[in-house]
Amino acid sequence: MEIKVASDTKSKSKSDSKGAALASSYDSQIRPLLDAVDRLRNLKVMQEGIQLPTIVVVGDQSSGKSSVLESLAGISLPRGQGICTRVPLIMRLKRDKSAVNPQMHLEYQDKIIQTTESGITAAISRATDEIAGSGKAISNTSLTLVVKKTDVPDLTMVDLPGITRVPVQGQPENIYEQISDIIKEYISPKESIILNVLSAAADFTICESIQMSRQVDRNGERTLAVVTKVDMAPVGLYEKVMADDVKIGLGYVCVRNRIGDETYDEARVEETKLFETHPLLSKIDKSIVGVPVLAQKLMQIQAASISKCLLDIVKKINDKLSFNVHELDNMPTNLSNVADAMRAFMKVLSCMKETLKKILIQREYDEYPDDFNMHGVARIVEMLTQYSKELPLNQVMISEGEFLMEEIKILEEAKAIGLPNFLPESTFKILLKRKIDEISHFPIEFVKKVWNYIEDVVINVLTRHSDNYPQLQSSMTRAAQNLIEKMKKQSCQVVQGMIDMERVGAYTSNPDYMMTWCTLMEKQDHFMDLLHDHSKPSILDLGRFGKVKVDHLRQQQKEMAEKAFDLRMRMIAYWRSVILRLVDGPALHILYNIQKLVETEMDNEIVDEIAGHSGTGLERMLEESPSVAGKRDRLRKSIELLKESKQVVGRIMDRIALLDD
Repeated sequence: MEIKVASDTKSKSKSDSKGAALASSYDSQIRPLLDAVDRLRNLKVMQEGIQLPTIVVVGDQSSGKSSVLESLAGISLPRGQGICTRVPLIMRLKRDKSAVNPQMHLEYQDKIIQTTESGITAAISRATDEIAGSGKAISNTSLTLVVKKTDVPDLTMVDLPGITRVPVQGQPENIYEQISDIIKEYISPKESIILNVLSAAADFTICESIQMSRQVDRNGERTLAVVTKVDMAPVGLYEKVMADDVKIGLGYVCVRNRIGDETYDEARVEETKLFETHPLLSKIDKSIVGVPVLAQKLMQIQAASISKCLLDIVKKINDKLSFNVHELDNMPTNLSNVADAMRAFMKVLSCMKETLKKILIQREYDEYPDDFNMHGVARIVEMLTQYSKELPLNQVMISEGEFLMEEIKILEEAKAIGLPNFLPESTFKILLKRKIDEISHFPIEFVKKVWNYIEDVVINVLTRHSDNYPQLQSSMTRAAQNLIEKMKKQSCQVVQGMIDMERVGAYTSNPDYMMTWCTLMEKQDHFMDLLHDHSKPSILDLGRFGKVKVDHLRQQQKEMAEKAFDLRMRMIAYWRSVILRLVDGPALHILYNIQKLVETEMDNEIVDEIAGHSGTGLERMLEESPSVAGKRDRLRKSIELLKESKQVVGRIMDRIALLDD
């Protein structure tokens, strides 16, 4: 619905007719909108994250905020040194033609305090002290003042503490930061209209309130400025307002503050006289001067904002309501007996098992599309790839020390009476055992790393699926951790057995062993030739296994060097089979045990923990935890609030539809 209101005019006769039309428009169109938004505000729909169109009053300390609000409401507000407004003051002004006497009350902390025009200042002070303490501290807990009178504009405004950088005695050192945080919270939502109160004597470009509002409304599209104390600093005001150096998108309104004991009616008369007769202030267009003009502008802006935001409010209420209903529906029902508890428990276990099967076996990650750490198979493959790279495939070639000296020492210790050029089996076993010992920690570390990762995944899945049953989570978690620790220990034992088997015997049916050894042994004659002929280079090229220096071997017995060369070449050829077994064996073992974990072991362990031992675990499920009960209660209250809010908005939408027709 597009609200159509009369524009300002300089002609008095037109102004009168427009005023009558405006009153009619407000009664039939705008007032119901304001009532609907006030009703939503009373229902505290903003606590559900649904922002309502709000006029937020900000200004530097002593800018004249209180005077502006007093003029609009026709009542007196607390005055004094320092910060007078210490809490957000929501002022709901309601024009009530039938009100013989003004009616007003305060709402805060679930209280409604009736008050009178003469007692409103004291009542606000007492309420502020209850909320923020009796000192000079501030609070973000709001206080609502409702004023019903025959001569007030229909407006809802939020008055915030005045901006000050220097704390006075009794105020916290970070008073500026506290005030700044409160102001930004209220002016940041795009639904907020910022009423920036500026003193005529101030340099608008450096006012703190202007700086803050520009942070959230850079182009001033939702900022209206009201300039106060114009009679005290008239020089240059016309030029400042017309220049608009600070980008006030909704324009300026200049007003005269009430002075001394003037009544509000007297103050308006003096204001009109000032802007008509003052040599400087009379230059300012009459469409932007005076409290009545300010009230009219605010009502127009507020009505337009409500009209613009109404459909969005409806959508947000519906979305939030649907979300909360879905949340409540997905919460577990209150369990009344052990049979119900058993069904709920088996559902949790089934869902958990299905999720683990997806991410640890089937490579399906739809439940965790963006959480890559939960992409189980992919992460385990990464760990296996890294492990296979860490195992030194060519370690026997790139061993520490000089080439073949380790083998020569082993051969010397294995000397025995026997045939020449005979390579004792014990020498190969000794060398093999040394090499196995050097890499034995890699497989064990790999197995532990994989099981630690699996434990993280399992606990994550378990926690998610049992979140509605926190009284069971500790037992289920303990069972899962115990099972994984047991399986990790078994895996370490199995892999240790694989390593021990490699130590005690040498065997392979891999044809690559003989092919590699034969290829390497073709280099033996060249190797021996290098040892005999000192004039030749001392570098032996072993192809893909690299190059080695051999000059240090020329002083060794040729028979011993020849045997050492054979021993090393056999080890190089055989080592490839060892590495492949130490990669493939643990990998297959892990995969097999992951499948066992998911398909059978997890079920058995958790069922024993929860349903075993006289079924006490299931009985605990009958006791709903305080957190779940609290969440259920919050959702129910939220749904009730949103449903009522939906009815409020529905009624106003129906009325708008009738008006449009």
